[in-house]
Amino acid sequence: MQLFTFALIAASAVVFADTDNHGHPGWGSHFVPTFDNLVTFGDSYTDESRLGYFINHNGSAPPPGLLLPGSTSTAGGGVTWDRWVSNYPIRGLRPLISTNYTSAKLYNYAVSGAVCDNNQIYRYLGAINGPFPDVVYEVNAFIADSRFVNATTNTNTLYTNRKSDNTVYSMWIGTNDLGSYAFLTDSSLNQTTIPDYVDCIYSRFDQIYTNGGRYFVLINTAPLELSPLYGTPGQGGLAASHYWPDKPANITEVSYKMKEYTTLVNSLFTYRTPYEAVVAKRYPGASFAVFDVHSLMTDIYNHPSQYLSTPANVTGTYYFCSPSNTNCTTSRLGLDHFMWYDELHPSEATDKVIAREFVNVVKGASKYAAYWK
Repeated sequence: MQLFTFALIAASAVVFADTDNHGHPGWGSHFVPTFDNLVTFGDSYTDESRLGYFINHNGSAPPPGLLLPGSTSTAGGGVTWDRWVSNYPIRGLRPLISTNYTSAKLYNYAVSGAVCDNNQIYRYLGAINGPFPDVVYEVNAFIADSRFVNATTNTNTLYTNRKSDNTVYSMWIGTNDLGSYAFLTDSSLNQTTIPDYVDCIYSRFDQIYTNGGRYFVLINTAPLELSPLYGTPGQGGLAASHYWPDKPANITEVSYKMKEYTTLVNSLFTYRTPYEAVVAKRYPGASFAVFDVHSLMTDIYNHPSQYLSTPANVTGTYYFCSPSNTNCTTSRLGLDHFMWYDELHPSEATDKVIAREFVNVVKGASKYAAYWK
């Protein structure tokens, strides 16, 4: 009976929030009053150069106060979605001018290979002689940067214009938590479960909130079951990959299990976020958007000609290596024809679509988002 009552309360919160926040007096036409800064956390779907810094500095983290540069040498083969949103020029390249994007300054803490918490999933990287830095590290790095004081100027020379009402904080993490050598293969540590991974995300929001964050975008898990790494036979699913050379033979079972996991996590996000924001009032004065990138990417998969150059390819990869990570080749077609850069990572073309919709999310007008405050 208590569970039933809780479900009714949570459902009521969802209905109230959904009808209240679109055109809510005081909400305005935008999710955030002024979008001057974008602070991002996540994994290779978001990272530009942070893992590269670790690798090039013997596993050492960037020092507080250092703004890392943008890059086109990313896991997606080009410019990341958050860099497209930012519209800040990358050194040596022309500015990414487009009316679809913004002029928000990007502070990117994402690390390729990251999970939410290394105490739940431990993934070792020989190049840094330790685990991939996790989101726990990322948020702590943000806090250190936000408190940084330049010894010469006695001011914070990194965050020069960060306010509670002009900065959006986005979180997109889960690809490595749910995948091979993680929950999918029963490789979690300390008897942790998928709800523990979800707990980790909201605990990180706690830290950001305490440090002044008030506008949060939680990006749900991508449709990993549609990727070549986790897809079904006949739909681009691979029997083996350099990301998972010892993949089980029943790749249909793998794909269905991944679909179960992404669906479970996204359902948890859908109901827990309004509970924490509206019922439990865990973040007073904060606003949340859950960006349903799963549905957006599924739409790209099902209607590719609406998003990609023709002929569009949503089951294959632009860049492919053998399971031994040799004999790597690239397609004769341009990257803009592909949904996937390689077996696991969305292409730059997909990132452009995600970026355009993220801007709609921040405007408070995305059909792929739900809003609560």
